[in-house]
Amino acid sequence: MRIYLDHNATTPVREEVVEVMTAVLRENPGNPSSTHAEGAAALAAVTNAREQVASCLGTEPKRVFFTSGATESNNTLLCGLLAANASRRHVVTTTIEHPSVQEPCTWLEARGFRVTRVPVDEDGRVDPSRLAEAIEDATALISVIWANNETGVIQPIEEIAACAEQRGVPFHVDATQAIGKWPVDLSRIPVAYLSCSAHKFNGPKGVGALVVAGDGGIEPLLLGGGQERQRRGGTENVSGIAGLGSACALAEQELGERRRRYAELRDRLWRGIETSIAGLRRNGSSEHVLPNTLNVEFAGSAGEVLLQALDLEGVAVSAGAACHSGSISASHVLTAMGRTPEEARSCLRFSVGHGVDAAQIDRVIELLEKLVPLAREAVEA
Repeated sequence: MRIYLDHNATTPVREEVVEVMTAVLRENPGNPSSTHAEGAAALAAVTNAREQVASCLGTEPKRVFFTSGATESNNTLLCGLLAANASRRHVVTTTIEHPSVQEPCTWLEARGFRVTRVPVDEDGRVDPSRLAEAIEDATALISVIWANNETGVIQPIEEIAACAEQRGVPFHVDATQAIGKWPVDLSRIPVAYLSCSAHKFNGPKGVGALVVAGDGGIEPLLLGGGQERQRRGGTENVSGIAGLGSACALAEQELGERRRRYAELRDRLWRGIETSIAGLRRNGSSEHVLPNTLNVEFAGSAGEVLLQALDLEGVAVSAGAACHSGSISASHVLTAMGRTPEEARSCLRFSVGHGVDAAQIDRVIELLEKLVPLAREAVEA
């Protein structure tokens, strides 16, 4: 039995979600745009999921638009700014964003936009006052990741949102890692746009959402149909959307218990390795962090070597963002926090989730106690 500690990369699909999706696939062949009974049944499934997503996020169903995931949502928003903004051509973001925000920002720069990337401190948090200083009259958008995928560090979203509202600038959050692990309530926080992916909280891959306030002020990325109220062309992925809705319903119901259980497992892991292995550093704030995420530097080792050694022992972890798997380049998140490239390459990310138990954590501690010295010897050799 393998031990899976890479839940920030993707999560196992819950059986409850599988059952909902299977029922749609077996019993509901209709196209939501069709006017017959089968089409109406498919539309009802999409409508129900939209309500479930909205309830989980504390927003209205009319604000929820389905996409293939957060990458598409982020690209839709950022690339759509080009067509929608004739005069406001400036974006404020941070140095620790996911590549699906980073790369569209670079794309915008090549087309005449200016992008200000606000640095973070050594704990991985952005100072809201520094971000406020970056806002200009020409600022079209502020985009900040809610919880970082590599470190789990949570940004001061409420303060940033209040500042953005005061300055009259739309605020976008990539909440992909936060949902199901941290309270996300848009009824309390003035967020104009929110992106998410189902597979980060026990839903299926290939489906997500973009939450849009008002008329949105962006152009659709996918043309060729009137689906999603003219915001995204293409026949809806009904089974995937139903799975997203089911995963959101579970996340909303279980949030309190998940936060407690995940934090216990994460802290058990940290205490175990901290007491048995020397030369460690925890990356990121230990206070403002997701309850399931632990990023650790094993000084003098190679993260890729340690990852492979754990994999051979039946343990799945990450040496950085899964989107960068196969690469041994230093994490841009960790270097933005002040780590040297060598330090960044000696780090592993552990992320717990559904199905992980204390016995598995203890086994990982036991393996690390044995493998870390060997990984350090490999670097010295």
